[in-house]
Amino acid sequence: MAEVIAKNIDNACETAEEFTKIFYKQVDNNRHLSSKLYLDTGLLVWNGNGINGSDKIQKFLMDLPASNHVLKTLDAQPISENLVSNKLSYLIQACGDVSYQNDDTKKPFQQTFVIVAVDGKWKIASDCFRLQVPYS
Repeated sequence: MAEVIAKNIDNACETAEEFTKIFYKQVDNNRHLSSKLYLDTGLLVWNGNGINGSDKIQKFLMDLPASNHVLKTLDAQPISENLVSNKLSYLIQACGDVSYQNDDTKKPFQQTFVIVAVDGKWKIASDCFRLQVPYS
């Protein structure tokens, strides 16, 4: 049993590495294709702004200034299949720095994804992005 759990965690971490490489490359370079990363019913909460549905998420992301994300830390864990309709799902925590067009200041960010395996592809069910700026 412990071997199975360790293997599941290893798989989650490997998937998180592959997935986040694709995700941040897409958001930084091919944002017009970002709806393909989300479930049709996907949810994005971006700095407190909630957006539902892959097409609306893509439109929201397209309206943001061009970005460059640099990932610094990454963690992942499997989600019990009992909780997610027997679909393989992972929780991913990502942290790093992001800079936006016309602002060279790097800002720390934290992002949490729930991804689900759908027809052999990973889709984002839930995405919560937050700039880590001082609370006022």
